[in-house]
Amino acid sequence: MSLDVALLVGGWSAEREVSLEKGKKVEKALRDIGYNVRVIDVQKDIPLLIQSLTPKPDIVFNNLHGTGGEDGVIQGVLEMLEIPCTHSDVCASALAMDKPKTKALASTVGVPSPKGVLISQEEFLKNGSPIVEPYVIKPPQEGSSVGVYIIREGDNREVISEENWCFGEHALIEEYIQGLELTVAVLDGKAQAVTEIISQTEFFDYEAKYKDEATEYALPAKIPESVYTLALDYAERVYNIIGCSGLARCDFRYDETLGDQGLLLLEINTQPGLTPESIAPSQVIYNGLSFNALCAHLIETVLCHENANTKVKSSKRKVA
Repeated sequence: MSLDVALLVGGWSAEREVSLEKGKKVEKALRDIGYNVRVIDVQKDIPLLIQSLTPKPDIVFNNLHGTGGEDGVIQGVLEMLEIPCTHSDVCASALAMDKPKTKALASTVGVPSPKGVLISQEEFLKNGSPIVEPYVIKPPQEGSSVGVYIIREGDNREVISEENWCFGEHALIEEYIQGLELTVAVLDGKAQAVTEIISQTEFFDYEAKYKDEATEYALPAKIPESVYTLALDYAERVYNIIGCSGLARCDFRYDETLGDQGLLLLEINTQPGLTPESIAPSQVIYNGLSFNALCAHLIETVLCHENANTKVKSSKRKVA
């Protein structure tokens, strides 16, 4: 009997339209594989979601991004409903979405990141940035480079003000790292490859990710072998210390003038874009697995894990 898969798309974050559009590719892949697919456009309405998930599917394929979708919220709801779900669990999702916590955990396994300070809006407006220009301002908990600004010397933009800042009471201020944008996908704890992102905007922002067709991707990245290997190693370390599952993606900056010391972690994304052309799947495809096979793998590995846990719990009950 074919599996009943509920595909979650939409959500209520700034990345809603991205989820809806890219979810069409996932839906096609799941149907081509032969699953029974129930597409659910998720709203900020838990009773409606529960209704849409009734009767319970065999598994949920999570294709939500940003707040509510990859920060542990939807994962918590599904855990409460006892419905298995692709990608990372509640704890890993919440940790990965919190950039300061990710930086702190990464440092414990030897993965460096740009120097940064978490600062309140009130403190910033009163005293300015504790880091000299150039520096980067970003929300502590957002995805897809939403709300990220580079402030250079002489820049008078008032980014963190009551009128302009809508990402909570705090902001993360980080030193700006010149150089290349690199990214590494990790599947089941194994780093896949290193891609260099060559964007035509100031950095790989929301516009470059989803709207700018001039953005280029070099796979594999043409960087020194030692840096390439180190990026793979760093990505696996971060994936494991956060406790991720399934597919995730680590983003880095690489200052070529500093050699291996110039490779710094920016963040880890537990819900990377899922189309054959998206960065993380393209690395998996580069290593020989088709997009359809990847989607099936994400589902089957979760169900295998669930079945194993069920058998363990059953054995413990018999022993007791």
